[in-house]
Amino acid sequence: MPPDLKVRLRGDGPAVGCWLELMSPIVAEIVAGAGYDCVLIDMEHGAASYADAIAMMQAVAASGAAPLVRVPANDPVALKRTLDTGVSGVMVPGIDNRAEAEAAVAACHYPPRGTRGMAPSIVRASGYGRHWRDYVREIAERLLVMLQIESAEAVAEVEAIAAVQGVDMLFIGPFDLSASLGHVGEPDHPEVIAAIERVEAAAKQAGCLLGTIPTAARPLETLLERGHDLILPDADLAILRDGTDACMARWRTARGEG
Repeated sequence: MPPDLKVRLRGDGPAVGCWLELMSPIVAEIVAGAGYDCVLIDMEHGAASYADAIAMMQAVAASGAAPLVRVPANDPVALKRTLDTGVSGVMVPGIDNRAEAEAAVAACHYPPRGTRGMAPSIVRASGYGRHWRDYVREIAERLLVMLQIESAEAVAEVEAIAAVQGVDMLFIGPFDLSASLGHVGEPDHPEVIAAIERVEAAAKQAGCLLGTIPTAARPLETLLERGHDLILPDADLAILRDGTDACMARWRTARGEG
């Protein structure tokens, strides 16, 4: 079984993670080795296949970092195949209402609780069947189900979404939310902040965990003060981009370039 991030979040306090966009097992191993509590393999915007995701999970296994995956969409087949790889949690993007939240939760759990297809005797998640009975018995309590709130429609329905049994975390997407509210590229616009604060209140009232990424006006320290349980401030691609840009800036300065 993968690391139990949900239990850790419920008992030991907030966690920090890093997005994996480059889909390299070597990069994943380096990132996890830095000490992040979790890594999140992005299959919505990243180019990962399921085989890529498994290779990255294998690369981070020794570090103890919990492997999470953002699926491409709220689709039962995508969720089933992702869960079979052996993740600690799944992030489902674009949840706009209670019905979509219920569908996502159902796709994550075996019957009678949900509708996930039964193949535990052969999948990686159960040790390729070696521990399938234990896996089936324990996974409902161990799996972290994260639903992304990232639209005006979702904010309007957030109390109903948070109330769905089996929703473990509301994860706020501030950039998509700002676009949906008509403030593209302005995640710290007052209207966006007000919407985010409504989501925060709804999550806490429902007993849901809460997560997001930092913005200029809401850095790590602010998010911790506001009770966020999972913060994903970094991405492997951005770390590489910013690092190489800084290297080249030093080179240009040394050559006397502008």
